[in-house]
Amino acid sequence: MRKHSKEFLENLTPYQGYELLVEGNQRFINNLKADHDHLEMINETREGQYPFAVILSCMDSRTSTELIFDQGLGDIFSIRVAGNIVNNDILASIEYAIKYVGSKVLMVLGHTECGAIKSARQGVTDGHITSLLSRIQPSISKALLQDNNNHLFHDEVAYANVENSLEEILTRSDIVKEMFKKGEIGLVGGIYNVENGSVDFFKNLTKKKKENKQLANAQ
Repeated sequence: MRKHSKEFLENLTPYQGYELLVEGNQRFINNLKADHDHLEMINETREGQYPFAVILSCMDSRTSTELIFDQGLGDIFSIRVAGNIVNNDILASIEYAIKYVGSKVLMVLGHTECGAIKSARQGVTDGHITSLLSRIQPSISKALLQDNNNHLFHDEVAYANVENSLEEILTRSDIVKEMFKKGEIGLVGGIYNVENGSVDFFKNLTKKKKENKQLANAQ
């Protein structure tokens, strides 16, 4: 039986979706990956898809979300762009995933040793890269003001960049904000460690509906 069927997705809570990501990453780092029969998954998804999560992550070749969270075809929407920045097309893709397909978890995933962040720190300017890197500058400024010892991985800019992307999504998308306020979706922020494969789920806004409502009203 297909794990992420229409019925499965309709009955899944945002927090359960978050738990699927945590459990998948644990399997990944412990080399206990599920046995994905790709031919079977092609057959199961030929007439429809029911991804339980939509993940905005960096285009870095080491950060494939399907692998990191041990998921298969049709399980997650993966949106990838250098520096996991936000633009109108990405917002539209997220809105489609949560409103029209029914994905229950919206995650922004950054990573250590991010080339986009390094380039932004160095002030690189070249072609369209200049505009993209300018979107990361606020995260650099924010990180300089922080003194956070709670992070598992020592890259404050990467953490700040994930937080800024989440805040921008909530601020700019009325669809995301409304569904979040109603508890229909959960928001998660994480940092992937390229050295050992583990994810620090440092921001989980799916636990308490009261907290969700307070944050959404603050935007």
